[in-house]
Amino acid sequence: MAKKSVVARNEKRKRLVEKYAAKREELLKAGDYEALRKLPRDSSASRVRNRCVLTGRGRGVYEKFGLCRHMFRKLALEGKLPGVKKASW
Repeated sequence: MAKKSVVARNEKRKRLVEKYAAKREELLKAGDYEALRKLPRDSSASRVRNRCVLTGRGRGVYEKFGLCRHMFRKLALEGKLPGVKKASW
């Protein structure tokens, strides 16, 4: 389980990315890198980390489901993920 402060920080970054997305796109097209540098650092999309929605884990996250590998396996074995079944061949 990730610390609540880390998860909250990541959520704040997501909000900032959404807020400044249009302005950032406009400045990139204009090539105004000076103004781009004056925007908040956390408004860059590359600073957002994909995290598990249940645990906040930052590594091993399946983007399609929004779950880390541990929770994905647990929920899949319990049958709580529709369309997911254990492979056998």
